[in-house]
Amino acid sequence: MRVALYARVSTSEQHSEVQVDALRAYSEVRGLKVAGLYVDQGVSGAKDRRVELDRMMVDARRRCFDAVLCTKLDRLARSVRHLTALAEELEVFGVDLIVLDQAIDTSTSAGRLLFGVLACIAQFERDLIRERTRAGIAAARRRGKRIGRPRVHVPLARANALLCQGVSIAATARQLGVSRATLQRLLKTVPRSALREPRTGEASLAP
Repeated sequence: MRVALYARVSTSEQHSEVQVDALRAYSEVRGLKVAGLYVDQGVSGAKDRRVELDRMMVDARRRCFDAVLCTKLDRLARSVRHLTALAEELEVFGVDLIVLDQAIDTSTSAGRLLFGVLACIAQFERDLIRERTRAGIAAARRRGKRIGRPRVHVPLARANALLCQGVSIAATARQLGVSRATLQRLLKTVPRSALREPRTGEASLAP
């Protein structure tokens, strides 16, 4: 039986090796042939489109393997809609889904039932986290706490002088210690007449 190993971690600081090692060990014990390894590093499970997940589904369509192995359902997807869509697509391609920690195997009727139940639970847990986060933000705002990134102050006079000297936007942004995108957004809010001659002043906008 040919299998594809899929792993995912949400941040670049996390390590996917733990998942990959568990998948390889499972495959070796059961005599499964690893036909492909797909690892999405630093990608949220809430995203439907991921480079390695998309590549795996293309290979599934090509019948490059017989089953997909992952350690947990939330490694594959975090919403019921996405999970069920992936499962249905894999079924069309004749590819089974095996989830180690939840003992799911969609090649069996019991496995398909368990898959549906756990998918609903995964979505429920994600909704709870979202609700708690929103409640926390609302409470912080009521206390007067500012939410979001701090505002960046950009000296207009200096930016104007550099641009008038022919310095590029990228170089000007570096000298001012701000990102190019921040400077470009600022320039869009400034009248063209203000950029023809240096003037004293200061403007600010969020990065």
